[in-house]
Amino acid sequence: VEMATNPPKLKTAITANERLQNLKNTFETKYGQSPHFYACAPGRVNLIGEHIDYCGYSVLPMAIEPNILAAVSVNKSGTITLANTNQQYKDFTVSCSEDIAIDRENPNDTSPNLINLPAVSGLSSSSALVCCAGLVTMEANQKSLSKVALAEICAKSERYIGTEGGGMDQSISFLAERGTAKLIEFQPLRATDVKLPDGAVFVISNCCMEMNKAASSHFNIRVVECRIATKMLAQARGLDSSRFMKLVQVQMELQASLEEMLALVVEVLHPEPYSREEICKALGITSEQFSTELLSANTQHVKHFKLHQRAKHVYGEAARVLRFKSVCDSEPVESVQLLGDLMNQSHASCRDLYECSCPELDQLVDICLKSGAVGSRLTGAGWGGCAVSMVPDEKVESFLQAVSEAYYLPDPRRAAMEKQSLFVSKPGGGAAIFLDE
Repeated sequence: VEMATNPPKLKTAITANERLQNLKNTFETKYGQSPHFYACAPGRVNLIGEHIDYCGYSVLPMAIEPNILAAVSVNKSGTITLANTNQQYKDFTVSCSEDIAIDRENPNDTSPNLINLPAVSGLSSSSALVCCAGLVTMEANQKSLSKVALAEICAKSERYIGTEGGGMDQSISFLAERGTAKLIEFQPLRATDVKLPDGAVFVISNCCMEMNKAASSHFNIRVVECRIATKMLAQARGLDSSRFMKLVQVQMELQASLEEMLALVVEVLHPEPYSREEICKALGITSEQFSTELLSANTQHVKHFKLHQRAKHVYGEAARVLRFKSVCDSEPVESVQLLGDLMNQSHASCRDLYECSCPELDQLVDICLKSGAVGSRLTGAGWGGCAVSMVPDEKVESFLQAVSEAYYLPDPRRAAMEKQSLFVSKPGGGAAIFLDE
């Protein structure tokens, strides 16, 4: 039922919220008028299920308290003006009558926003910004759209800067509810509550290496490798490979379990990287078809593809998500330990099979485990950004202290960022509109 609902509009005392009050003051100073409304969209931490949403598989994120907040007024000038409370972002103005051009080569030039989410940290600041913009656009034009419709529009619009993401980040930003994580499934999009176990909290720690998906090709290379692996598996089972784009589709077609898909990967795909020639020959396509049908704009340079490892990660990780949910649902005595084990297996798979970690993240995860976490793993795209750790309640204080001393304090740059880099987060609520009482 909640899936069909629209984002909430909350009457709120702006003066009671320091961030809203500061935002209101800054807005009034700059524009000489009060905002008509405010919009916020949260970031998220993905507890398990990394790099599988764009393959069609379910993921298990929760919204976090840090969010993106916008103050908005509406006028008839025909131009959109954006400004940020953070001075490092320039003001931006665009006419509504022009065709708005997005520079795919340099997508970072247009990012004015009002943020308390650390940018490029793997907590989905970019998607929270897009979701906030979607909400603002809906409200400013007095339209009414459901959370699901907004999530789908926002996921689609993010592909305009060239990132071929799944849909997890936008879905959780709209569909989140306080106090519960969500299993997010795709085609059709739906969210199911997942009650996290009592006795443990999730701590987020930023390794302080920035990863910008839009400005690098690592992310899209993985999307492409999964797409090629999909076609190779389909072809090996006598299916028409041109019909399949996502690993989940081959599983559905074969009506196989995830375990059977893992066995198929081992049987069909060799661990050595594949060359373009080998893939073209196996799929019966030309080198030109390979470039136009399988690669994206920013992966045309790639020569070798690790199909075995990528497919093995995706099917294995999809199975871990389902196990994680079933542990949460059945609440066994040792649930904290079982979930911690799954998180640790997930990190190892991301590191070794998907190769989306980095030395700093691996070091941070290692420190988190030594400091009392039962499970710790990278979260978000990887190659930098954050780790999420599951920490028993009674160890939280000593955990924060130990991680601070081992990872942040020895390095002046990290020490300066520690305040916004190491924090406990409960599951937060979804995107909302605030109206001044």
